[in-house]
Amino acid sequence: MTLKKNQLIRAAARARKGAMSPYSHFKVGAALLTTSGQVIGGANVESASYGLTCCAERVALFKALTEGKKNFIAVAIVARCKDGPMPCGACRQLLAEYAPKATVWVADSDDLKRVRKFTVRDLLPFAFLDVP
Repeated sequence: MTLKKNQLIRAAARARKGAMSPYSHFKVGAALLTTSGQVIGGANVESASYGLTCCAERVALFKALTEGKKNFIAVAIVARCKDGPMPCGACRQLLAEYAPKATVWVADSDDLKRVRKFTVRDLLPFAFLDVP
């Protein structure tokens, strides 16, 4: 999995280049890995109406889902941030719903070799999943 991890981290770093962050200037890239080996990237998109801003993780996830991709085994998230960027609560919830078994890797864009690893459950142990 090390090779896949490094490839996914690099894919997230490439996706980061597409970030639209004119307000915060905080560019984030994410890349999802499917069980079939496909990689889907996404970057954050900001709006002057901050509530409309969408994180890189959600952009990648929404793109993958709307293209019919499911069964994710990993997600990598990269930004210029000491120890790597952590997913927000909304991203954690959506990952819990659509990628519950995924490994989550985060890295600082200035040090892609230093990667922290989590599970989705580590990040959101009591996700809201029981919807009638």
